[in-house]
Amino acid sequence: MNCIIIEDEIPAQKVLKNFIGKVPHLNLIDTFKAAIEANSFLNSNAVDVIFLDINLPDISGLDFIKTVKNPPAIIMTTAYPDYAVSSFELDTIVDYLVKPFSFDRFLKAINKAKDRIETPKSNTEDKDEETIFLNVDKTLHKLTFNTILYIESDRNYITVVTETQKLSYIDALKNWHSKLPKNQFFQVHKSFIINRKFVDKISGNILFIKENKIPIGRTYKQNLLKQLKII
Repeated sequence: MNCIIIEDEIPAQKVLKNFIGKVPHLNLIDTFKAAIEANSFLNSNAVDVIFLDINLPDISGLDFIKTVKNPPAIIMTTAYPDYAVSSFELDTIVDYLVKPFSFDRFLKAINKAKDRIETPKSNTEDKDEETIFLNVDKTLHKLTFNTILYIESDRNYITVVTETQKLSYIDALKNWHSKLPKNQFFQVHKSFIINRKFVDKISGNILFIKENKIPIGRTYKQNLLKQLKII
C-alpha cells in the first residue's frame, strides 16, 4: 500500500517512518509538513493511506480531508484524545492514533486501513468500467477508463489514445487528474499521463506501452518507480 505522511513535528515523522519501515506491504512515497503541500501530490499520484496529523499549520487535518476529492484511507494522529471522537464523523477516517502510540497499536490501524481498501474492491473494478464522453468535432465519443492507454498533451490539444483509436481536442492535461482513477493512472512527464496496466517495459527514460514510446520526465521518474511493483 502506498502511503504518505502529513505531519509537522519531526519526532512524530520519525516514529511513523520507523513503524512504516517495519511493515513489508507499506511503501512510504513522500512526507509533508503541511496539508497544503500534499494537495497537488494527491491530485497526480496513487496514494492508498494517509497518516494525517490533526493540528497542522494553515489548515487542520480534519478540514483538509473535506477538501480532498475521493480521499484514500486516512489514519489520524493527534496528541489530544478529544479530537479522536469528532474525527470519526468523516467516513474516510479508518482509525486514529493518540500520541505516543505503540507499534502494536499502529499495526491495528494499518489492518483497518487494509480492510477498508480491500473491501470495496468491486467498487474499484466498477470505477475501471466507468465511462466518459469526449466532445470531438461536435461528436460525443464514449470511452471506458480501462481502454485508455495514455493521454498526451501538445500545446493546447489533448490526445487520448485507446486500444482502438486516437481522439484529439482542445483541453489541458491538468484537467484530467480529477477524472481518472488515481490508483490506475499517473503522470510520467509534463505532457503524458499513462495507464499503469498497459506498461510493458521501461528502458532508461523511455516507457513502452504497446509499441508506443513515452518519455519519462526527470522529476517524475522516482515516483514512477515507487508506484510500480518492482521485484
